[in-house]
Amino acid sequence: MPKIIGGSLHEHREQTRQKLFAALSTLMAEQGFDAITLAEIAQAAGVGRTAVYNHFPDKEALLVSFITHETDQYAATLQRALDDIDDPVEQLRTYVRQQTQLKRVYHVAPGPELRSVLSRSTQQRVREHVVIVEQVLREILAAGISSGAFPEQDLDTTVPLVNACLSGRGVPDDGPARERAIAQTEAFVLRAVGAPVLVPA
Repeated sequence: MPKIIGGSLHEHREQTRQKLFAALSTLMAEQGFDAITLAEIAQAAGVGRTAVYNHFPDKEALLVSFITHETDQYAATLQRALDDIDDPVEQLRTYVRQQTQLKRVYHVAPGPELRSVLSRSTQQRVREHVVIVEQVLREILAAGISSGAFPEQDLDTTVPLVNACLSGRGVPDDGPARERAIAQTEAFVLRAVGAPVLVPA
């Protein structure tokens, strides 16, 4: 009988999942998703290979669960950051700042893009979850249009364009260069959606 981690079977399962997520994230950053195996993930997580199959039938299922977990965590953090802000322009600034802090492994992992190594059904499941974050941006922009802060525009076009700009944006890790890059990104996105941009003196 394997040793139970935590105070209950539920805690054990959750902690095992977290170990597998952490191992997957680390290995993807080092090698890319297509280059790693479930056995390597299990070894890096410090769990038995059979334990992985108690949670995930295959590597793609593990990835989808990991991305789902990360997206849920990020969406909750994003919502907390927006909760006390009423002005749509400031909400959009906050959204941009939150996005620049987000390290999405499925964008920065080495090797082929995940789209090229995942099955079509898995790509769709990943896409469905990313929509959660897109919906936050859609609501900010819709509120801004209603209040007159942003001009009328087709959100089906604007939302993916803004997120494409943010997901591909290289921001330095720290220092004045990081702040400059974030400020320029904010200004670019605000101009793109038609918001007035105040340039600091």
